[in-house]
Amino acid sequence: MSSPTGASLFTGYTRLCKGLAVVLVSGYIAVQIFPSLLTYLALIPARTIPFGWNLITAGYIEQTVQGVLSSTIGLLFIGKLLEPIWGTREFLKFIFIVNFLTSVCVFITTISLYYVTMQENYLYVPLSGFSGVLSGLLVGVKQIIPDQEVSPLKIKVKWLPSIMLLLAIALSFFTIAPATYLPILIFGTYIGWIYLRYFQRKQETRLKGDPSDEFAFSTFFPEFMRPVIDPIASIFDRMLCGRSEASADARGYTVGSASLPGSDPIEATRRRERGARALEERLATERLTATGAKSKTDESDTDATENV
Repeated sequence: MSSPTGASLFTGYTRLCKGLAVVLVSGYIAVQIFPSLLTYLALIPARTIPFGWNLITAGYIEQTVQGVLSSTIGLLFIGKLLEPIWGTREFLKFIFIVNFLTSVCVFITTISLYYVTMQENYLYVPLSGFSGVLSGLLVGVKQIIPDQEVSPLKIKVKWLPSIMLLLAIALSFFTIAPATYLPILIFGTYIGWIYLRYFQRKQETRLKGDPSDEFAFSTFFPEFMRPVIDPIASIFDRMLCGRSEASADARGYTVGSASLPGSDPIEATRRRERGARALEERLATERLTATGAKSKTDESDTDATENV
């Protein structure tokens, strides 16, 4: 007999995530049957001009079985958590932005490496995969439920993006494949954080971003490194996004030393509470489903015994 609890793991996936999973699987099958498609759909820097569409399509093309399995499973499970909280439109917008900007950054990096090293292999290696978007989605999970533990590892969710990057960097010293995906993972993580930190608009308050200390860039690093990371991050913070205490005051987020109602730090706390509450409700629903299925099974066994 199948386990009701195990069955609940395969339910509750959103329609959008199922559709994207079909796209990932279909893309993998297509390039296996017609390998020439990889030339037009994957990110090959030497061919991006004039084939500029590969900046978008590359993120949805997996070249290996491991890649398509991990991307599909990761998308379904993470989307199951984030999409109900963000909304379908915002979830799709996040995927599109992270995918496109990650490809742009990888393209610029490979072109720069070519001009520095003059090695043509940087220009013709086909780069593709959904791993950049997945790393960005992990940052979203870090933002919403940072202190939730992943059993049985007993690791807090807020450390998952950092652990993923650390493993990818370590493996890149021994094998070639992780080195190929490493720029995609790094840029996907950073762009996901940039968008959530500064640009994601909250429907409830019409404010943008999450400037809370719990979501600062230094939280991706161990605590002993934060005194070194914070000053450097603040420089790029002001250069790239123009965020400073003065600009926050000019927009009216604070008056003197008192925070206005509905300010970003308060909204960030509410968002994390909603995320934790949504997770608890989903787990409770799955437990009720499992209990109901078990009771029906017990009743059928009892009826069968009485009939005998």
